[in-house]
Amino acid sequence: MTEHGRDRRRFTAAVLGADTVPEPTPVSPRVSRGVVVEATSYMLCLATPDGEERFLYERVTSFWRGAEVGPDEVGPGDDVVVLCAHDGRLVAERVWAQAARVSGVITGREGDTLEVDPGHGRPRVPVVIPYRSSGRIGVRHPRLEPGYVFDAVGVWDRGEVRAVRPATTQPPYPLAATPDRPPTPQASGTVGGIATWYDPAWGRASHLDPRARVHGVAYPALDRAGHDGCDRRTPCAPLPLLSTGATLRLRNDCTRATAVVPVIDCAAADSWLCDLCPSCGGQGAGRIASLTMTGFVALGGRLEDGCFNATVTVAQGEG
Repeated sequence: MTEHGRDRRRFTAAVLGADTVPEPTPVSPRVSRGVVVEATSYMLCLATPDGEERFLYERVTSFWRGAEVGPDEVGPGDDVVVLCAHDGRLVAERVWAQAARVSGVITGREGDTLEVDPGHGRPRVPVVIPYRSSGRIGVRHPRLEPGYVFDAVGVWDRGEVRAVRPATTQPPYPLAATPDRPPTPQASGTVGGIATWYDPAWGRASHLDPRARVHGVAYPALDRAGHDGCDRRTPCAPLPLLSTGATLRLRNDCTRATAVVPVIDCAAADSWLCDLCPSCGGQGAGRIASLTMTGFVALGGRLEDGCFNATVTVAQGEG
């Protein structure tokens, strides 16, 4: 860690009144992301920043590419996330190919293609809604018009996202007409809500873009000081204001898996929504953190589900 990073962590601890700020949990060895070099009926070879990695399939290995598919649907050039089996780094338990997520505001529509602005200075994304997915998406996103919020999971296909399932229920009003929420009391300890995921590499070839392997979370309640580009609203959950470099202890309430992760980015779109996640019967409303793809999978999340119920503890020491 650089001296600047150590100074920021000491400052965070002083502001939040914590005696110690826990070190981030190392990236899980069970999760890998890369681009497919070779794929057969029994083996997958990925190009990663650490070189080529090979994974064997077992009878129970499952594959997702917009739907449950067979191993023959994964091929060279695909951007892939692999979750390894508990008992071996070389055996794939689940493989996601070309997974994508688009959360933002609709800025245009032409036929079955939307343009979505994810905010935070990221480029706008063309999103195609295939006919076979239109019914499912239309139930939870009935207003596919400029100004309305959109959040869906899908797959990258030649520079655009093909949406296959909604990740939330769309608010019934345009973002600009969102009723003001009363200020929530800012918690300083533990907060329950929803953890989601995003792709810091934003569809780029993962073996060429180091952001694909970044470890951390985007946070919906960044302090405005130094984060002018974060177009956040009053969050639904009572989250404390934090800056990048702060650490969170995040627990998947369904699997009980826990990790300490740094705040690395803005998740303004998460502050626009006050939704629930259906996983394991959680009742906490509001999004509290957006993990990177690999971090979400490492904590037991399934990319196609889009969320899990979670508990966040801010800057609390080990113990």
